[in-house]
Amino acid sequence: MDAALQTLLAKQEVHDLLVRYLRAIDRGDVAALEACYLPGATEDHGGLFTGPASEYVASVRRTITHPKAVSTHALTNVLVDVDGDTARAESYVLAFARVRRPDGRIGDTLTSARMIDDLERVDGRWGIRHRALRWDWNHDMEPSEGWVFGLLGDVEAMSRSEKYPTDVLYQGSRA
Repeated sequence: MDAALQTLLAKQEVHDLLVRYLRAIDRGDVAALEACYLPGATEDHGGLFTGPASEYVASVRRTITHPKAVSTHALTNVLVDVDGDTARAESYVLAFARVRRPDGRIGDTLTSARMIDDLERVDGRWGIRHRALRWDWNHDMEPSEGWVFGLLGDVEAMSRSEKYPTDVLYQGSRA
C-alpha cells in the first residue's frame, strides 16, 4: 500500500480511537474505555490524576457509570502526526456536564481542554500509550432545560440517551 495512504488510514484509526474514548466516558462503558489504552499506559489528567491509566479508569468508574451522570464530550481540532507504528495526537475537547455542586444543588458546566496523546499500533490496533490532558477554560452555570425554548414539543415523549448497556447504541441495528 502507498505510504501516503497508510498514513491517512492510520490517522483515521487514531481519530476513531479518540472518539471511542469520549463515547465510552459519556455512555459509562468502562470496558470500551479500558480498551482505548494499551497495557501499561499512563495518564496525566491535568494535575488531578497522574499514574497508570488502569488506576485512572478505576478512579472515574463510579462517576461515569452513575445512572444520573450526564455528559457530552465533543472532539474538535484533531491533529495527528504518524511515524510508522507510533503517533502523537493533539485534540481539543469540549465537555458539557450536569453535576452535583458542593452545596448539593445541580449545576451545568462547560469545560475546554486539550489531550496530547502518545499512541502506538500494537498487533494492528492503535491504543493510547500516554495521555497528558491540559485544561484551557471553564464556565459554570445554572441548569436550564428549555429544549429550544419549548419548541421541540412534548419533552416527556423525547427519547433520551442512556448509559451502557441500555443505550440505543448497544441495542444493535434497528433498520
